[in-house]
Amino acid sequence: MIHDIPKPEISAAFTIEDIHKIREWNYERLRDATIAERLADNKRRSSIALARIAKRRKARTISV
Repeated sequence: MIHDIPKPEISAAFTIEDIHKIREWNYERLRDATIAERLADNKRRSSIALARIAKRRKARTISV
């Protein structure tokens, strides 16, 4: 089961403490998740990132 835990607040400086917060948040979120749930979560979250990358690439090729 994936827990619905709010994302941690990250500082503008992005310090090592922020990395620790993210790792702890991710651990707590996925602590009781099955392998299938983890894979589904990874696929869902990566599709969002890949869509953003594609959008930026498209915008970059249009402006060049």
